Amino acid sequence: MNRYLQGAAVAAILVGAAGAASAADWFPYPVESWDPPFDMASPRTSVEYVPLDKASKPWELCVSFPHMKDAYWLGVDYGVSEEAKRLGVKMQLVEAGGYTELQKQVSQIEDCVAAGADAVIIGAISFDGLNNLVSEIRKKDIPVIDVINGMSSPELSAKSLVSFGEMGAKAGQFLAEAHPAGSETVKVGWFPGPAGAGWVEAGNTGFIGAVDGSAVEVVETKYGDTGKEAQSKLVEDTLEAHPDLDYIVGTAVTAEAAVPILRDRGLTDQVKVLSYYFTPGVDQGIRRGQILAAPTDSTVIQGRIAVDQAVRILEGKDYMKHVGPALYVVSQDTIKDFDPSSTLAPDGFKPVFRVE
Repeated sequence: MNRYLQGAAVAAILVGAAGAASAADWFPYPVESWDPPFDMASPRTSVEYVPLDKASKPWELCVSFPHMKDAYWLGVDYGVSEEAKRLGVKMQLVEAGGYTELQKQVSQIEDCVAAGADAVIIGAISFDGLNNLVSEIRKKDIPVIDVINGMSSPELSAKSLVSFGEMGAKAGQFLAEAHPAGSETVKVGWFPGPAGAGWVEAGNTGFIGAVDGSAVEVVETKYGDTGKEAQSKLVEDTLEAHPDLDYIVGTAVTAEAAVPILRDRGLTDQVKVLSYYFTPGVDQGIRRGQILAAPTDSTVIQGRIAVDQAVRILEGKDYMKHVGPALYVVSQDTIKDFDPSSTLAPDGFKPVFRVE
């Protein structure tokens, strides 16, 4: 994994490169393609992703998200809705309301398919919990695309996602390089997200592996839903239990929630904040010096690619079966070179649930 972890100089180059594509003309975009697909340990090839110009007909796409409670999924919504418009296809988006709502997600997707969806794009609540549903949909010869979170089903048609193991590892490496073995021990509260979600388990493994052998001590690991209220409670509980804490590291919602809590408690100078993925709040926090850094997985691009994959499969055209944007870290040192159009919905963007 370490050979994919880049230093600040490489990150700065990639930040500049990613900013080259505008929202209207987002491609070609640097991605990695896994082969054999569906195994994050498979060898990867760096390629430039170029989508179709237009769909041959207005296919009906069903898109399912775990929730729309934070700006991360708003970015994915922006990606799928804009690409649906660009390609000239229809899109219906459903959101389950949170990571505890697996059965609601299953039911929503079943309804979507019954209503005549030609393809289904799923940001999964559970790594294993939708496999039976995927199998049933595939029996109807309907393509299923796994976007962002990851599913274990071997019957998926394609994946548009990155390694959240490497996202967690990049955050961990950032800390490990600042506090190498032999230096003074620092205490970290780690908030990987909702237990059982594929991306969370991968992120946890990556982060813990990256800090192993360094002077970083993880004194608390707190799992929980990525709602602001849930993460705020976890942060407050951890600060009460560990008054000598040095870092809060976790989801973007954790980082966003931690900033005002630390300010209110007078701990801003003592406890530093790091996220292992990117949102507008994280972007703002880095620019203001309140958050140290975060890797970005080019969320908007993942959504766009998933839509293009679905259309390519429906039209019998060549497609990459397992692909994700190249990862890079945005820090206080590189934020000035970062163009967020690959990662964040534009200011004022409102959720889009239907594209005609």
